[in-house]
Amino acid sequence: MHELMGLIGIMGALIVGVVSPGPSFVMVARMAVASSRAHGICAALGMGLGGVVFAVAALLGLQAVLLAVPALYLGLKIAGGLYLCYLGFRIFGAAKAPLNVSEHAVMASTPLRRSFWLGFATQASNPKTAIVYASVFAAFLPQSFSWLFAALLILVVFAIETGWYTIVAMLLSSPAPRRAYLSYKTWVDRMAGAVMMGLGLKLVASAGD
Repeated sequence: MHELMGLIGIMGALIVGVVSPGPSFVMVARMAVASSRAHGICAALGMGLGGVVFAVAALLGLQAVLLAVPALYLGLKIAGGLYLCYLGFRIFGAAKAPLNVSEHAVMASTPLRRSFWLGFATQASNPKTAIVYASVFAAFLPQSFSWLFAALLILVVFAIETGWYTIVAMLLSSPAPRRAYLSYKTWVDRMAGAVMMGLGLKLVASAGD
């Protein structure tokens, strides 16, 4: 029973956290409207794998490590923030570039595996996600648990992360959102790039807190 209650608590906390807009949402949303539904879903799978990495790390005691070595958390914040700034800068810089939305052209020009790894890198570069996982697991994880519980928990994390971002990709790759994106591509990309850079800068600035 204690394992079931712990699983329910972790699920609830992670669902609330995953639907909160952040770098991952921006990346999947833009991938879905600018490329294709398949690319958005691949990015969502990458987000799911990133969540699994944080879940495994939390199970292994990530919070204790970060508390014991503050410099490690500081370094993760700076590195993650700079990576988000880099992604935002690239999106912003390519805002005026014309986009061929032919499904064949998109699939041929950008391998699906690149979208997957970009999603994974975006998720894994955010140390705040690591802290969220570590804190949630510390709050709800039973003092002792079985390997079956750990395996089930990892599957649940993957399902929550991948499921939410797949929904985002499915909705934003529909014809209406894509037409709107094509009409205002320059401004949408500039806004997405600026948001991504802003999140990165905020992360770097918080390193001194």
